[in-house]
Amino acid sequence: MQKTSIQPTKPSLWARIVGALRWTRASYTLMSAFIALLFLIGYVWWPLIDEYLGTINPKVPLWRQLDWLLLGNFAMMSLLIMANADIKADLPIVVIGFFGGLVIESWGTQTELWTYYTNERPPLWIIPAWPIASLSIDRLYRLLKKILRNLPEKLISGLYWLVLPAFFALMLAFTWPTVDKSLTLVALIFCTFLILTPTNPRGAILTFIAGTGLGYFLELWGTTRLTWVYYTQETPPLFAVLAHGIAALAFWRVLGLYKIFAERFAKREFESQ
Repeated sequence: MQKTSIQPTKPSLWARIVGALRWTRASYTLMSAFIALLFLIGYVWWPLIDEYLGTINPKVPLWRQLDWLLLGNFAMMSLLIMANADIKADLPIVVIGFFGGLVIESWGTQTELWTYYTNERPPLWIIPAWPIASLSIDRLYRLLKKILRNLPEKLISGLYWLVLPAFFALMLAFTWPTVDKSLTLVALIFCTFLILTPTNPRGAILTFIAGTGLGYFLELWGTTRLTWVYYTQETPPLFAVLAHGIAALAFWRVLGLYKIFAERFAKREFESQ
């Protein structure tokens, strides 16, 4: 009698999506830390919140005055950071996002490519938003990776060399008024290096797409509420939306370097025992 081998069935698209969004024990820890961070920001920068609350008109129904775009952004990022949370894996993302966001905000506000309504350069209250966004983009990247895993490499490579150089051309045009500033020159050189050294085109383009997707809604809220304003007065400028993608790509590459050095260090520690 001929034995028939049972081939394992491939998980469906829906199963892959659910798997990428499942919650873990660390999800609740991460959400608790997120809520605690919001309370800390609210306590330290209470005058800003008090000023915002002062704009509420008691004669108008509250639901009509709620900032639904802001609430939607918070809800989406809250759900995303809880998906497959892992404190050990997420901590480097948080640290890289924090310091990377500080560098980016310093560059933009010091060169006055964008300004905040508080005129701080940069405002410290915006920096914690970067690690939260970084975690959210990491979850979106994982989701896209599962959904689009069958895309051929030729298509991925074509997208990479079409989208990333086009972004750089847009960046060059947008930042040209500040090209004489050292911070802008460093940013342009770094992005050139980033684009011309694709260690993983698939991961790079998916990270760029994830960052751009989230960045659109963040920029739409920030610019239409005049929380920050770009020198072009656009709400938002295309460059700003795509810049979230290149920032996400930069953070992703730094995370990759961290993992390489962390593995080597752990191996040396193991061999020395």
